[in-house]
Amino acid sequence: MQCEYFGVCGSCRIYESGYDEQLSVKSETIIDDFAPYYQGKIDIFASAQERYRYRSEFKVYHDNGTVSYAMSRMDKQGSVNINGCSIVSAPIAKVMTPLLDAICEAKIEQKLFGIDFLSTQAGEVVASLLYHRPLDDQWQEIAKMIAANLGIHIIGRSRKQKLILSQDYVIETLRVADRDYRYVHIENSFTQPNAQVNEKMIEWSLSQLDNIGGDLLELYCGAGNFTIPFAAKFDRVLATEISKPSIVAAKRNMELNQVDNIHFVRLSAEEFTQALDKTRVFKRLECENFSDYQLKTLFVDPPRSGLGAEPCAFAQRFDNLLYISCNPDTLLRDLELLSTTHTVDSMALFDQFPYTHHLEIGVKLTRKVLS
Repeated sequence: MQCEYFGVCGSCRIYESGYDEQLSVKSETIIDDFAPYYQGKIDIFASAQERYRYRSEFKVYHDNGTVSYAMSRMDKQGSVNINGCSIVSAPIAKVMTPLLDAICEAKIEQKLFGIDFLSTQAGEVVASLLYHRPLDDQWQEIAKMIAANLGIHIIGRSRKQKLILSQDYVIETLRVADRDYRYVHIENSFTQPNAQVNEKMIEWSLSQLDNIGGDLLELYCGAGNFTIPFAAKFDRVLATEISKPSIVAAKRNMELNQVDNIHFVRLSAEEFTQALDKTRVFKRLECENFSDYQLKTLFVDPPRSGLGAEPCAFAQRFDNLLYISCNPDTLLRDLELLSTTHTVDSMALFDQFPYTHHLEIGVKLTRKVLS
């Protein structure tokens, strides 16, 4: 990928040696670091080298009457103005300049400080315009015209204000194991940014769940990115998530895909453990009976902080554990605990974030057989 801002813009932090060499170096580091827990073959899934990011956030910079997009500098000394971005999806790249031009032409750029984009592989785009001023009816009428002209959805945000002009979501279609899955992705909620690598993550994860059966417990389920495809592998799925908007989206996604064996519950991982062990009573769970589930498989996709000691102790109860990590350091920490009771059967690397040091890692573990 060629980018005139390499080495200056802080979004991409590795820009030497080319993509293939970067991925090789990252992979070799993981292989060495995880050797104490796994010495088998590690599946490596590369990313497209450009146009791979389906959600992105940009600053808006004002200077003597001119307005431009900006990103934080790599050296953290302010921002760098940019005319475009090679890593954003083609749908985002297509509308970036026309949108900012239309905003300036319509004179609604005053106190605009950011624009966030969310897109799909099919080309649907939501643009959230972030302001340091209240937005009035006149702004809404102008923004509606811009949205119609560009064929996108626009949202206006300012302090304690969110104006949805048409809709605040897109519907993404992911192709996984020769089947299409449809997902509602809501603006300002977490979604996997690299759609093609996300498809590979789901497909690899599905392959790790063959011939297990029973019921599945998923913690940190988000909007059901993995949950929906996983449902076909199990009798029932019990999935928990603390974010209310994500739970709402997850239930919509279950309906979109005509899946009926998932039960979504709004609880944190810690709260679910308390509810399952009956060490804490939750009024909103009065009608729940988690003891009916035959839970022998656990799937987790935690935040960068990983699981930690108590959740790992909970995970050790399960015969089968599938762990997707966005932070190799915290995964290593957790494997030190999990490896006392479980064996790593397989691993995979997913390069969601090219030109950075970040990698997603998938690990499948099974309980050790006591002799």
